[in-house]
Amino acid sequence: MEKFEVHILGCGAALPTPHHFCSSQIVNIREKLFMIDCAEGVQMQLRRSHIKFSHINNIFLSHLHGDHCFGLLGLISTFALLGRHSTLHIWGPQPLKQLYQPQIDFFCQGIEYDIVLHEIDTKSREVIYEDHSVTVETIPLKHKIRCCGFLFREKQLPRHIRRDVIDAYNIPVCYINNIKAGQDYVMPDGEIIPNNILTTPADPVRSYAYCSDTMFKPDNAEQLQGVDLLYHEATFKKEHELLSKKTFHSTTHQAAEMAKLSNAKKLIVGHLSARYENEEEILNECKEVFPDTILANENMCIKV
Repeated sequence: MEKFEVHILGCGAALPTPHHFCSSQIVNIREKLFMIDCAEGVQMQLRRSHIKFSHINNIFLSHLHGDHCFGLLGLISTFALLGRHSTLHIWGPQPLKQLYQPQIDFFCQGIEYDIVLHEIDTKSREVIYEDHSVTVETIPLKHKIRCCGFLFREKQLPRHIRRDVIDAYNIPVCYINNIKAGQDYVMPDGEIIPNNILTTPADPVRSYAYCSDTMFKPDNAEQLQGVDLLYHEATFKKEHELLSKKTFHSTTHQAAEMAKLSNAKKLIVGHLSARYENEEEILNECKEVFPDTILANENMCIKV
């Protein structure tokens, strides 16, 4: 199967600690790198994860709290020092342009690549990025300020050619793409060779959803139905549910319930609060509701 990986660069909550960096991830889909959130220390984490800076062309900011975006300006500057020329697209809620354009103009004068700032509507589901291999769709979230998650959906690949059968029928190369697309092949004598003899099914499409920071929002389950991997914040243990409501965050049980409602195949929980020394307790609480849960950690790579 083609590559589809999620690299965790940071999974801590508001405060950087010796154990966790703040929120940032890289999604690698068929060697295209997409960054989600860009907290302090992200450049160090990119190097530790052996991720090439130059392959990042799109950065998606869930919201404009510092623990999700304080690393952005430094990364923009480093791109220039590394000789970047390709356009960088940055996606985020208002007031993205008002906040970042003056800083870029002041600190990054003379950079030799273009930066395009895209402001997104966090209250609606919208495809904000699309190419031949993936779409990225916004997930409305409920936080103190404008905030959204991101749903990455892989596009369907063509069917797989059975080379032994193609060779047996001496089918010319010029027909291969049509056969991959599902067409039968008609022999010179009129015999029809069915496509299911010439090919095997394409790999199933995969999906990844990022939901941080947010209160429990069960109405998102319809959009997330059947997602292969769900990242959901679990800032608080269940005993601190009142605090989670006050701060517009989620508990362990709520994150797990979201995975359950969404029929997710796997849940990974992050945005981990520094108040909890024993993070296994967080994981165990999630597993009480959704057994197929893992705990995020820095420099972890999860294959979707």
